Amino acid sequence: MQLVIMSDTHGNTEVIEQIKEQYPNAMFIHCGDSELQHNTEALTDVYVVRGNCDMDCELVDEQVIEVAGTKILIVHGHYHNVHRTPLNLVYRAKELEATMVCFGHTHIAGAEWIDDVLVINPGSMTQSRSEHPESYALATYNEQWQVAFIDVDKG
Repeated sequence: MQLVIMSDTHGNTEVIEQIKEQYPNAMFIHCGDSELQHNTEALTDVYVVRGNCDMDCELVDEQVIEVAGTKILIVHGHYHNVHRTPLNLVYRAKELEATMVCFGHTHIAGAEWIDDVLVINPGSMTQSRSEHPESYALATYNEQWQVAFIDVDKG
């Protein structure tokens, strides 16, 4: 099972479609700031939440999905003070009995286990704010989750 996690594409449908073509059998998560309408073709078959730059009221602030027996909380992160600490995300995940959180907002890729919750930020696919290039996360499940960050330009 492959899960492609993306965020902060800021209106760029081309980069979303390009990644979807590369992983025809994967599931897709977008952690907000797509700046697209919920019914945009590029977001078809993508679990997507609203970010602070999204204006479409049809998008939800958070979603919980289940993949490979794992409950996953999807948020953008702007309501959870993610620039200061990931702990608010962990607390929210525990409230919902999720063991993985996918979020964006900071444009900084990273993944870590905190109190038995896997916290993943795929970075931004269009505007990285760290030394790491524009990226998305590829989470692969084979008895446990493995997370890799993929450079958008190198795919």
